[in-house]
Amino acid sequence: MNASHAMAAGLQALSLSVSLAFAGGAAAADDGPWPTAGWTVATPASQGMDPAELARLVELGATHQLDSLLVVRHGRIVVEAYYAPFRPGLRHAVNSVTKAVVGTLAGIAIEEGKLRLDDPVFDGATDPQRGAVTVAHLLDMTSGIDWTEPLNDRGKPVSLIEMERARDWAAYVRGRPMAQAPGAGFNYNSGNSQLLSALLAGRTGGDLQAYATERLFKPLGIADLRWRQDPQGVPVGGFGLALQPRDMAKIGQLYLRGGRWEDRQLVPAAWVAKNLAATVEMKDLGTPGFFYANGWWTLPARRIYMAMGHNGQGIVVLPEADAVAVFTSTRAAPVPLLIERILRSVKAGGAVADDAAAQAALEAAVAKATAEKPSEVGPVPDAAQRLAGRTWRFGANPIGLRSLRLELDPANPRYEVVTAARRPGGADERFTAPIGLDGLFRTSPAGGPMPVVATRGRWSDARSFDVEARILGEPLRTRYLLRLREDGAEGIDLVFSNSYGFQAEMRGETAP
Repeated sequence: MNASHAMAAGLQALSLSVSLAFAGGAAAADDGPWPTAGWTVATPASQGMDPAELARLVELGATHQLDSLLVVRHGRIVVEAYYAPFRPGLRHAVNSVTKAVVGTLAGIAIEEGKLRLDDPVFDGATDPQRGAVTVAHLLDMTSGIDWTEPLNDRGKPVSLIEMERARDWAAYVRGRPMAQAPGAGFNYNSGNSQLLSALLAGRTGGDLQAYATERLFKPLGIADLRWRQDPQGVPVGGFGLALQPRDMAKIGQLYLRGGRWEDRQLVPAAWVAKNLAATVEMKDLGTPGFFYANGWWTLPARRIYMAMGHNGQGIVVLPEADAVAVFTSTRAAPVPLLIERILRSVKAGGAVADDAAAQAALEAAVAKATAEKPSEVGPVPDAAQRLAGRTWRFGANPIGLRSLRLELDPANPRYEVVTAARRPGGADERFTAPIGLDGLFRTSPAGGPMPVVATRGRWSDARSFDVEARILGEPLRTRYLLRLREDGAEGIDLVFSNSYGFQAEMRGETAP
């Protein structure tokens, strides 16, 4: 069973015993302190949650290699864990959670009269089916545009890959043929979201990120974000947004409160309510009960809805529990198990006696998550001197690697890579960072234009140096296996691989 299908089946089968957690009457909804300037932190017991269950939740996150996990109840953070080497204060790429944000902006623009649900997407279309596509179809993934981006992981997202390679993303989507009549059925399509983003940009003054900042991010107190743009400068509608986990929780809290924030109705209440009254079934998942609305996945029968992103990014809204959960990862997250554990921690009546031992266990679980587990470190072979201190240059290759240099002095181990320019006519990019040789990651400095990268290396045998690198906040792990050639011959062979399954081999020669 693939990851998306397994998640759907698990959520659909959330046990009756969990649902009964609210039968005795969960504590009445409490807006709590608004976290515009910062979140208030409270003990789980004070908010009617069992710290022992939350300790097991944190441990579950470690088992499944989450980057972060955060739970809010009654407007207060009750548990927050960051799994090494990821750490607090860093943005995380949220992938398709971006769709829910763009859907939120669409709701705001509609309320302001800048956009309508029945606005046509293809002006002047001669094809009746194409002419019938509206903004509503883009929001609910029912445009009928021919598109291959399977949610069930049974094939490659061919159309998405082609869009990313196009010079004009929106034009690529507009040029796709129709596969079915608009409204005939659900088909997951990040191109829909790109068309919506471009349309919103045009209707809101040409700068969608500025509009989002003024209408959404600034009122919520979200200032630290990154939003990728397409070649035309339009924010990517289906993915590309990076947020701190605490700011992801603010978006969830906005929806939990029906679109209200402090004394303002930022998002129309009816727009938020649609998530629990969605009518477009996500048949791509192959599991009944899942519906889609305005960029959100929803289980109306369970009164749960969520913004989901590839490789384990999520904002989960639990209205019956008056709770929000956030998680980020570099791999598929065990969403059903996470939700079940959260719901089990909510106690009927909202009263939980203080339990010092259980609270200490929770704090210990969080501390353990923060502490990095070192990898094995092999002995340094005599051949190490042949690899270090030299600049290795590479011919044309799929990853654009120009050169690599390793300095493996234990007092200050570092590496430098030079990669080809991303755009024609641009300059090659140079990046230098520390590398851990003791089994622990070393990270590059935070701030500035370059991402924070965590790297560690070890000798896997007498001729092979294995480098593991992570861009913190990106759902991607990469490995570089450098192998010295036999019999003292000059040069190295390098095998690059990443967590998306991509692999490339290349040969390096010393610089003249």
